[in-house]
Amino acid sequence: GRMWAYTVGFTVLPHVGGFLGWFLNRKEIPEWYEKLKKPSWCPSRRVFPVAWTMLYTGMGYASYLVWNDLGGCSSKAILPLGLYGAQLVLNWAWPPLFFGAHNLNMAVIDVLCLDGLALGTLCSWYRINRLAALLLLPYLGWLAMATCLTIRIWKDNPQQKSGKSD
Repeated sequence: GRMWAYTVGFTVLPHVGGFLGWFLNRKEIPEWYEKLKKPSWCPSRRVFPVAWTMLYTGMGYASYLVWNDLGGCSSKAILPLGLYGAQLVLNWAWPPLFFGAHNLNMAVIDVLCLDGLALGTLCSWYRINRLAALLLLPYLGWLAMATCLTIRIWKDNPQQKSGKSD
């Protein structure tokens, strides 16, 4: 029964920061984000919660597989789960930087660092559990689009680069 709890815990964990980021910044979407100049290929607002629910579920379950294969929080788990934790923190930091602070400069830096850590996570997980690594592929694909979108919004909205001007 205990492994079931670990499976659920690891799978739910990424959703916590994702939900918090949405909750804290939800008013900024209609009031600020909708007014930004965005490329024609920008996904609809309705796509984001569906995509992130699937992506967070996949990465959360994948982290459980890696944790389980490494026998829990062992010394062997420090690097692969440390990379995962670091990329998760940067993932959770992006909405407050972008939507909350309106700081496109920091959002671009955050997402570029996130890309590197997410790729490092996938590479470190591949040797441990191939399924876990494969479960990160949709996330890396979405991050590639999100990175391009963040950079494009940054370039097309120069007045918003350094944050709120209150």
